[in-house]
Amino acid sequence: MRTLSTFFLLLVFSSQINAQSIEDEAVTWLSEFIQVDTINPPGNESRAVDFYAKIFDAEGIAWESAESAPGRGNIWARLEGGDEPALVLLQHTDVVPADMEYWTTDPLSGELRDGYILGRGARDMKGTGISHLAAFLSLHRSGRPLNRDVIFVASADEEAGGAFGVGWLIENRPEIFEGVGLLLNEGGSGARARGSDQIVFGVEVTQKVPVWLRLTAIDVPGHGSSPRTTSSVTRIVDALAIMRANPFPARIIEPVDVYFKGLSLSRNDDLGAALGNISQAIKDPAFLPQLQELNPGLHSLTRDTCSMTRLSASSKINVVAPEAWAELDCRILPDKPAEQFIAELTELIAPAGVEVSVIMAFTPAVSTTTSRLFTAIERVTKELYPNSRVMPSVSTGFTDSHFTRDQGIVSYGFDPIITIEGEATGVHGNDERISVDAFRQGIRDMQAIVRDVVYN
Repeated sequence: MRTLSTFFLLLVFSSQINAQSIEDEAVTWLSEFIQVDTINPPGNESRAVDFYAKIFDAEGIAWESAESAPGRGNIWARLEGGDEPALVLLQHTDVVPADMEYWTTDPLSGELRDGYILGRGARDMKGTGISHLAAFLSLHRSGRPLNRDVIFVASADEEAGGAFGVGWLIENRPEIFEGVGLLLNEGGSGARARGSDQIVFGVEVTQKVPVWLRLTAIDVPGHGSSPRTTSSVTRIVDALAIMRANPFPARIIEPVDVYFKGLSLSRNDDLGAALGNISQAIKDPAFLPQLQELNPGLHSLTRDTCSMTRLSASSKINVVAPEAWAELDCRILPDKPAEQFIAELTELIAPAGVEVSVIMAFTPAVSTTTSRLFTAIERVTKELYPNSRVMPSVSTGFTDSHFTRDQGIVSYGFDPIITIEGEATGVHGNDERISVDAFRQGIRDMQAIVRDVVYN
């Protein structure tokens, strides 16, 4: 019987034949892919379909594509294998806008500079997408029998909710996901503290559920010189003031408790002690405001939240508008349905006299950690990085994994690329970038994880 280390070394050796080549190719692919304009809005993800189609054609891999709307392209390809539940490598090809005024390079340049690849999507998530491509092609090139099908999916529209991407594919091309049991997406990665060789790999297993709401108020319009006791604007302001004065109660769900306990192991300070016993820490009235000031991301995992992001009323300064509105980006913990949260919020702000309508609301779901894929992540990262540990994590943002979890597919957000704590990545910000060395290592590590899953 082969030992774990022997098996792992065989996997590594079998990949060395084309490893250097595919890493070099991946750097080139990512630079070129960043130059493909898929900024959403409007998306134009069919350009990404063309990009991947050329690569698949050159490799002799059959592929399919479909547009959910003009220009909103999705592409997928399948490597056939044995009878084990299929593995999907899922990415979105759209990226968020970038303001050139605040970048030191063209956001669509894909420039290589000072050891980094720069450009919108380098991290979110064209870099991970190319990592998926490299792993997929390495399986194809090796020609070794697979224990399961492996499906490459590059979809549209994730940055705007996924209605033209994975959501559309599940409704209109359900055959892609038939027989699928495991899925890799964005959402987790490795982190190493400066000056330390200890690495923490976070694997996203669930996420806060987005509930986007619009508050609308209607009242008597008039001239700005003669204010009434109420107006559409004052009703909106009153509703927002009620919300601000009444933050949602803190509560700790099990995935967050596990995540915080894992984080506490890397800290020797007061925050580490609090994270290790977070259920008790939140009972201190001073703790949560301090946590929000120190780390808004961690704070947001302790309660439901609503960010007030958009407001509108009159188009003229001296006109009291008949209608005013505000939009809220609410994120709720995945332990209750969105309908319950909406009902509670509606009751809370009822005295203001506003109407609450739903723009978008997803359903909660949590992926188990007792799967072949999670075990592979643990096994491979431990072999590669003996001073590392893997922990399930909870994302404050949402990804397309909520669609696939709804289908019963065990879905993880994970890219093994390692970032140094405090390193600027520019995700959704300026000068988005990825280290070439870290990217190349991530390519190797991703291949090792995928091979662990698909070879008996």
